[in-house]
Amino acid sequence: MVVHPLSDHRRQLFVDRRDEALSAPPEFMLVVSFNPGYRRGLKELKPSTRQRFVAMQFDYPPADIEAEIVRAESGVDAAIARKLVTLATKVRALDEPGLAETVSTRLLVGAATLMRSGLAPRIACSAAIVQPLTDDPTTGRALQDLADMVF
Repeated sequence: MVVHPLSDHRRQLFVDRRDEALSAPPEFMLVVSFNPGYRRGLKELKPSTRQRFVAMQFDYPPADIEAEIVRAESGVDAAIARKLVTLATKVRALDEPGLAETVSTRLLVGAATLMRSGLAPRIACSAAIVQPLTDDPTTGRALQDLADMVF
C-alpha cells in the first residue's frame, strides 16, 4: 500500500523513516509487472492496489517467434529451438498438469543453453525444465516422457 499515494492524484511517496514526502516529477511513470494467479495467496494484489493501474494481458508469443527468442538468447540452431517450443506447447496444453506453473520461455532458454554447451537434449530438458517445475515423481516422469518424445 506504500505505492497508493504515488499511484494516484497525490503522486507522492512517503518515507516514514525520514518523515518525508517525495513528489514525483511530471514525467514520472510507475510500471508494475504482476502474474495473477501465480502461487495463489502468496502474491495477491489487494483490489485497492490493482485498481490503480491499467492492465495489459500477455500470453506466450506465437511458436515461431518464441523459437526465434530461444535461438537468439541461447545460440542453438533453429531446429532445436523449434523442438523446445513444441515441448513447451505440449506441456502448456495439458488439462491437469499438476504444476504450480508451466514451461516459461526462460526455462526453454536454459535448456537450450545446456544443449549448446554439449549436454544431451533429454538430460538438458530434465535439468532445465522438468526438475525446476516439479518435485512430484509421477508428474516429473510424465514431463520427462513428453521431452523424450520430442527429443
